[in-house]
Amino acid sequence: MASPVKVTRTDFLTVFVTDYPRALEFYCGLLGLEHSVDYGKIPAGEVETGNLTLQVTDAASVGQEFQARRHPLGLHVEDVEAARAELETQGVEFHGETIDSGVCHMAFFSDPDGNALMLHHRYAPKPA
Repeated sequence: MASPVKVTRTDFLTVFVTDYPRALEFYCGLLGLEHSVDYGKIPAGEVETGNLTLQVTDAASVGQEFQARRHPLGLHVEDVEAARAELETQGVEFHGETIDSGVCHMAFFSDPDGNALMLHHRYAPKPA
């Protein structure tokens, strides 16, 4: 039997968009993420979430048909309600009320291209 591949971490997650400059304004200007790399040759680059790089890429520039990501990317914040209120003052519309799951708070919204995002804060300790 062959040995399994040993994956040691996740390096990045691609977020396809239709308007790269608009996406940078949203992810960096509005959400405050660091724009670490701009590819230059194509409308794409990288933004940092603290523990995961988002590769923000104009889908058409790499021959992909754009489809909005439907599964939310959970973005950690210390206070979901405060972060939600701030984003709402900037025109971000949330999908439903903030959810208290019994272990975390979650508030769902989308980027300008409709990619699903979530503000998230786990308040309960993880099981040992």
